[in-house]
Parts: sequence; C-alpha cells; structure tokens
Amino acid sequence: MSEILFIAHRCPYPPDRGDRMRSWNVLRYLAARAPVHLVAFSESRQIPMPLAELCASVTLLPHRPRRWMALAHSLWTGRPASLSYFGDRATTQAVQTCLAQAPISKIYAFSGQMAQHVPPVLPSVRFIMDFVDVDSAKFAELADVHRGIRRWVYRREARLLEQFEQSVAQRADDCLFVSGPEAVLFQRRMTNGANVRIVPNGIDSQSYAPALPSARDDGASPILVFTGQMDYAPNVDAVCWMAEHILPRVHRARPDVRFVIVGRNPAGRVRALARKPGIQVTGAVSDPRIWLNQADLVVAPMRLGRGVQNKVLEAMAMGRPVVATPLAADGIDIQPGLEFVRAAGVDAFARAVLDLLADPSRAAQIGVQARQAMVDRYRWDRCLAPLGALIAL
Repeated sequence: MSEILFIAHRCPYPPDRGDRMRSWNVLRYLAARAPVHLVAFSESRQIPMPLAELCASVTLLPHRPRRWMALAHSLWTGRPASLSYFGDRATTQAVQTCLAQAPISKIYAFSGQMAQHVPPVLPSVRFIMDFVDVDSAKFAELADVHRGIRRWVYRREARLLEQFEQSVAQRADDCLFVSGPEAVLFQRRMTNGANVRIVPNGIDSQSYAPALPSARDDGASPILVFTGQMDYAPNVDAVCWMAEHILPRVHRARPDVRFVIVGRNPAGRVRALARKPGIQVTGAVSDPRIWLNQADLVVAPMRLGRGVQNKVLEAMAMGRPVVATPLAADGIDIQPGLEFVRAAGVDAFARAVLDLLADPSRAAQIGVQARQAMVDRYRWDRCLAPLGALIAL
C-alpha cells in the first residue's frame, strides 16, 4: 500500500490555533485514506496520544530558534529569514529516513518554509505543497506599515521569500491555497506555470455551536469580542486600531460597551490596552468559545494578514453576529448584510457596531444565518474533498 509523508512546521495537535486546526484536519482526512508518517517541529518530543493513534509513525523535533538568530543567518547567507527560522538538519534527515524506510507515494508539506526539507524525489512520488496563503505577501504588507530598518527587513524578506515560493512551485505537483484570492495572487506572481488548487479552511460546527456555558458576569454591558493569537502582528494591529480609533467613537454613543480581547501571549501593545476604559485583555483562556458565546458582537477589524480568518468562521459557526473589514472576510463565501456586516474605515466600522447593538433582532437574525452558512458551506469534510482526488493520483 502506498503511504503519505506529512511534514509540518508545528505539531498539528492540539488544534488550538488557526494553522494547527487546518493541519490537524488535513492530517485526519489523509490518515483515513492511507497510512501517514508525520515529521513536525514541536515544543515537546512527547507524542500526543491522538497523533500516536492516527499516524503510522510520528517524529517530533525540538524547535527553539530565536528570530534575531534567523535574521542574522539570513543576512549572512542571503536566504529568507523564514527558511533560516525553520531550517534544521535533523528535520531534513528525518524526512530522508522516512522516504528510505517507508513506501511513500505522496509528500504533503504544510507551510511553504517546510519545502526546504523535501529532497528531489522520484517521479513516482507526488509532492503536494500546502502554502495555505502567500507568505511573501504578508511581509510586503508589513513593510508598508513600518518605517526605517524594519521596513527594509520586511521588504527584503518579501522579495527573497517570493523567489523561494516560485522555485518551490516549479518542483511541486500541486500548490494548495486556502482561498481563491490567495490562489489568484500567487498565480499572478508566478513567472512559470504552477498547478494551483484551492482547499478551503473548514469549521467543526459541532464543537463550535451556540450552546455553551456563560463566562459573563455582567448582563448589562454589551460585549464586543476579538479572538486570536495575540502576539501575531496582524491581530495586534487589529485590536490596537479598534481600541484607539473605533472604540472611542462607539463610546461616545454607548459608553457602557466593553471590548474583550481574548487570546494567548498578548504583546506589550495589547496588554497596555487594558489600561483604557472599557477594555479587557484576558490572555490565554481555557476555552475561547465561552467568550464567543457571550459576545453581543464579534469584531474582526483586520487591516493586515492573508488567507481565511478562522476567527470569523468560528464566531459565525457559534451564531454570533460579526462585523468585519473587507480583508477579514476576504476569501470566505458569506453574504454581507445577511450573514455578516462588512465595514471599511473607522467611521463605518463604529457605525456598524452601533447599528447592530441598537437592533438586537437584526443582530440575532444575522447570527442565525451566519451559523447556517457555516453548516452548509464550511464543514471540514466538504472543504477537504479536493484532497481525495489528489491522493488518488
């Protein structure tokens, strides 16, 4: 029987953040159809039981690099810092060992940086590269919002990483992206043809459902909730923009509104927001769904970032009305005005929040329709169906 080698930049379990949710569900989908060998970076070499039960073999390798060291190595070698950050001889050797010992017919690399560990392979081995989104474009966006040396560093990384992505696309049999806009952007950047396919992110609509216990200790004040990894630059930018520019406009009309920022590892700029009136920064919580369930509105004021925002899928699956910038909803098959509210700019976003808070029946209806959209269009089995055809080739 042919087998699959799955290479990931983070251990897919537990699926407690956006990239792990995708890698875990892809891994489960593949393992239901063929034996899968996993090679991944991890903070611990202890193999979680769900992975041990799912995979034919699991190799977890420690990953404790420092970003400044990756940048220094990049400046010395001329390679992208992203590759230096995830470069590791032990990982490359683990991949080669697996290819030598198991009848591998497919290699599935999750996240573009892991392609550096995929050696030249025989024509009988299919190389599936899941870029997820266009990482080089993320760095280009970061360059646009920074100045000085950081702008230079981000522009350099965007240029070098784009060159690497093109070289990987020429080697890969299939290049996967999470949405149509990401796929189109990648194709426009390619100097040579690539077999680009769309495999969307999904949602577990049973785990993310409206009925969960309450975390709310104050039933009087409306709550706006933002969820995410709070040391991730696009999330930091989003909550700071919300707190510093949008929330003051909301408070002029509704001073009782609370803005709750939910997510682990809040950056210094995010922690500082807790000193502002009406803002709470929770840090890591045992279950973000509890806060989502108690939100009057979920806000996604994203100005940076690529791909599909899992925070939007999660909130909608829980039946919460969502106010999102166009970028936050980009690539998601949802209807503005019916299944969420789209708002661009400070004044429009503040007005959308106030309008929904003033009309609870409309907010509730949007939440109901949002939930149905997720159940109908974003179940994982439906989203991952294109992989079935790829592994059958």
